[in-house]
Amino acid sequence: MKSLRHAVALLVPALLALGAALTLLVFSVARRVVVPAKRGADAEIIAVDTGAQTIELSRTPDTELPGRYGLFTSGTYGYVKLGAVLSADATTVRRKLLTQIEPGARIDRHAAFSGWYYATPSELHLRWENVLIGSPAGPCPAWFFPGDSTTWVIQVHGRGVTRAECLRAVPVLHGEGLPNLVVSYRNDGEAPRSRGGAYALGASEWRDVDAAVSYALRHGAERVILMGWSMGGAVALQTAVNSGNRDRIAGLILESPVIDWRTVLRFQAREAGMHAPLPDLAMGALSVPLTARLSGAEDAIPFDRLDMVARAEELAVPILILHSDDDGFVPADASHALQEARPDIVTMPRFSVARHTKLWNYDQAGWSDAITGWLRAQGFSASA
Repeated sequence: MKSLRHAVALLVPALLALGAALTLLVFSVARRVVVPAKRGADAEIIAVDTGAQTIELSRTPDTELPGRYGLFTSGTYGYVKLGAVLSADATTVRRKLLTQIEPGARIDRHAAFSGWYYATPSELHLRWENVLIGSPAGPCPAWFFPGDSTTWVIQVHGRGVTRAECLRAVPVLHGEGLPNLVVSYRNDGEAPRSRGGAYALGASEWRDVDAAVSYALRHGAERVILMGWSMGGAVALQTAVNSGNRDRIAGLILESPVIDWRTVLRFQAREAGMHAPLPDLAMGALSVPLTARLSGAEDAIPFDRLDMVARAEELAVPILILHSDDDGFVPADASHALQEARPDIVTMPRFSVARHTKLWNYDQAGWSDAITGWLRAQGFSASA
């Protein structure tokens, strides 16, 4: 009996310690969901040849992709543009530089590979202006590109990035005569910060996009198309079903979208080497007000409301989904599921290889043709 009491005395603190450690781990994982880390280095610069204007990078599934991309660096050049892959071996890839690098320029070894390509609106050589949109979060900066049509496109960027992500789509939409409003939203680093500064995965951000819809309607738009990138797709979908202006929302273009967060977060957890039930425990923590706040969220995350496959019958406008089957970050499963649930309104051309939000970069012609074809088929194009 004495030995049993001794064993229990040792076991109980161990179990309590294990429970505390698991709880902290769950909160840590949940926090990563709503408070994403700043952009980190995911590529290594091996060499720069300023004579040939080429750059050699560590080989990754992103850096080896054909097409045009960008690279965030530190040193003399903050952001450089990359062109075609010239050669590759097992560990490195050599690409053409599209930004002129001068001899003697200092570029640090660590960099971040990007699909943005365009970093500022002036690079598009189109007329544009800065505007401010009054939202419940406060004044949100936006870029406005005028066009001839009374159908405006409102573009919504993804999680952990800024509205520059959306610039790639402006020329093709502008070419169809559609004004573009490229918006920011709370906690994205450009728009005002909310009380806790955390993302709500679309559950609150949609209100800032709804304010942009109202802005467009006050400034000459008769109807709007929402275009959402990655988490911006979740935000656009929530706007489409919740907005008081939803009768003026005529269509959705979703680029590498989050359709259902549970699918995405389970996939990302597996990719990070996490095992069940950790991702579900983290989502459970985010679903309850008290533990959500302990995880860094301001309010409970309503994962059921954010599941647009389950809510597919509530969608009432034409939807174009552009999603690579090899996305690698936001799996295309839920996009395909939404297309299967609503084949009457969802158009989803097949893409592969391109990875997350890099369809324009990998296959600009195919991506652009998919958008223009859909716009004209729906009667949205001013040039059709």
